[in-house]
Amino acid sequence: MMRASEQSPRMFQSDFIDLFSRTPWWTVPLLWIPGTIAFFAIGLHRGVGVVPSIGLWLTGYVLWGLTEYVLHRTAFHWVPDTSWGERYHFFVHGVHHQWHWDKYRLVMPPAVSLTLCVVFMALFRAAFGPLLMWPLFSGFVFGYCVYDCMHYAQHHSRIRWKWFVKLKAHHMSHHHNKKYQDLRFGVSTMFWDRVFGTMEPRER
Repeated sequence: MMRASEQSPRMFQSDFIDLFSRTPWWTVPLLWIPGTIAFFAIGLHRGVGVVPSIGLWLTGYVLWGLTEYVLHRTAFHWVPDTSWGERYHFFVHGVHHQWHWDKYRLVMPPAVSLTLCVVFMALFRAAFGPLLMWPLFSGFVFGYCVYDCMHYAQHHSRIRWKWFVKLKAHHMSHHHNKKYQDLRFGVSTMFWDRVFGTMEPRER
């Protein structure tokens, strides 16, 4: 069982609630790879052609990268100017910055990711319709899966692939270099940081 330890400090007073604040990385592909396949298959079953489905899937994957960037830059780093602002920020993202070594708090707990799945599915249906949403959402969910697994790997793997090492350095600078603490929000890609000018501090 994943109980509180020096490597994974306690967040909640209740042992039961604290236990469920930890999530092993492998739950992400275990849950969402089948989900990705299922969403894609639903689109094919409902009449979306194979070639259009592939194009829509790739579009959904790109949309995830943009969503990842926007969420990290806004909601994850937002500290509301209220009595509960600091607490909100800690639970949403501050816990990861404070305990970045904690390997059980690097990926999203299933209860949260499943809730967000329902929310985003409704948004995709409203934006793209009840047919095209399926291959788009499949690519989007796969993008999320890649993001969470890659985030874990950046903190707890020793992969030597040159591209990955560069991406890892990009993310680690966001964590450990004050110069970049409000920059470099991309985790699975640096593309959107380049697009929005958050790779390097602006010269004054």
